[in-house]
Amino acid sequence: MILPRYHIAASAIHGAGNGLFLDEAVAAGRIITAPDRIEQTFRYADIMASPQLRAQFHASARWFEDRYTLSPDWPDECYINHSFTPNGLWHLGFVFALAELPAGSEITVDYRHLLPPGEAEDFVDAATGETIVGLSWQQSLADSTRVLAELLAAHR
Repeated sequence: MILPRYHIAASAIHGAGNGLFLDEAVAAGRIITAPDRIEQTFRYADIMASPQLRAQFHASARWFEDRYTLSPDWPDECYINHSFTPNGLWHLGFVFALAELPAGSEITVDYRHLLPPGEAEDFVDAATGETIVGLSWQQSLADSTRVLAELLAAHR
């Protein structure tokens, strides 16, 4: 579920296709997206073992540990693009605003939190040319928890 008003339009990120843009300002620390209608998660090993599930892996996101959702219907949340300097923080399926975001902002997150550990995205970061490689669950959780705690402490 996307909480602020938004629209989908051509991304400002070279090669990214469409992006998710805010139609209203969002305060730092506020939730931009929250999980809803998550009917099932799959273990990574089960996805890789099933040709049917593996064919949908391009539309996956890691939610916790080795559990992933598959969204072949491509909900609007899937239009959030990658950045190594994101304006949104992916934390346990929620996306939090990392700064005061004016209307018109394109929402980005660091895809390393959504990928399997050590797995490289099939494209590179548009700004840096760097490979996007999934973090371990422990590193992802520690990093996103630290950033979220600092963000919320700064915006009480």
